[in-house]
Amino acid sequence: MAKQKVCILGGTGFIGRNIARRLVERGYDVRIITRRRERNKSGLLTLPTLYLSEGDVHNAAVLRQQFEGLDAVINLVGILNAPGRGEKGFERVHVELPRKIVNACREAGVGRLLHMSALHAGMDAPSHYLRTKARGEEVVHSTETADFHVTSFRPSVIFGPDDSFINRFARLLRLTPYFFPLACPSARFQPVYVQDVVTTFAHALEDHNTFGQRYDLCGPTVYTLEELVRYVTKQLRLRRKIIGLNNWMSKMQAACLQLAPGKPFSLDNYRSLQVHSICNSGFPSIFGVTPTKLESVVPNYLRKQPGRNERYSDYRQAARRQ
Repeated sequence: MAKQKVCILGGTGFIGRNIARRLVERGYDVRIITRRRERNKSGLLTLPTLYLSEGDVHNAAVLRQQFEGLDAVINLVGILNAPGRGEKGFERVHVELPRKIVNACREAGVGRLLHMSALHAGMDAPSHYLRTKARGEEVVHSTETADFHVTSFRPSVIFGPDDSFINRFARLLRLTPYFFPLACPSARFQPVYVQDVVTTFAHALEDHNTFGQRYDLCGPTVYTLEELVRYVTKQLRLRRKIIGLNNWMSKMQAACLQLAPGKPFSLDNYRSLQVHSICNSGFPSIFGVTPTKLESVVPNYLRKQPGRNERYSDYRQAARRQ
């Protein structure tokens, strides 16, 4: 049997790298498209059956060319913030790009698409992020045919080494001298481990029973945002006073920080946090996964205290300098 060929869009990110490694381990030929091949090659080019291709995923002709001869495409591309205050930037990434992807898949004869959506994405959701994620999900599922099959995944926040959630708060806590004002402290999350998410993607590629399905993915425990930040503070052995902001102050913080370089927190983020990121049922049994507890993983990658160079790196990342 010939090796299955899969292209991952968004494959240089936290989730994409983990999926790529798993698929290579399982014998797949993996292609990742990136605009900056040299910048993103670290840790990927050592994978024996992975090819890092340079190209613009928003270019329909590039997608059509790159998808030729593939068995499946995985779309992980997404943004939490967009330039300006409107929906245009979100629309481009979460709706227009999925439309280009499904068109390119059909033109190139690709029969399988795995799509990353968002938990509680909805047409009537309060944020641009959640509304455009819902529209993108509808775009890809509306194109299903007898020879083109789609599966969507809707995770809560995803944790693991190099994540952008737990590690983000760790960086901010290290940079804060004593007080830490926290917006939306009562927002609820059900964090899911990245390797559990990876398992669902790898399984779906090989199980026809997942065709046309949409899966909510959550971990075993629900936390408030304040509980998670306090947990990170404890793991870092820091003395910080966490000050939970009320609704008005949370909104004001978002309004101010969305004007800062890198837009670390925005009004759209604030609106997304008004919808609790928790699942209505357990982890989908079809994947055979027992969800991993956050406490069994996070201490292993937070215990290392940063030295001077790492603290300098924290400052650069906080300022969005690479």
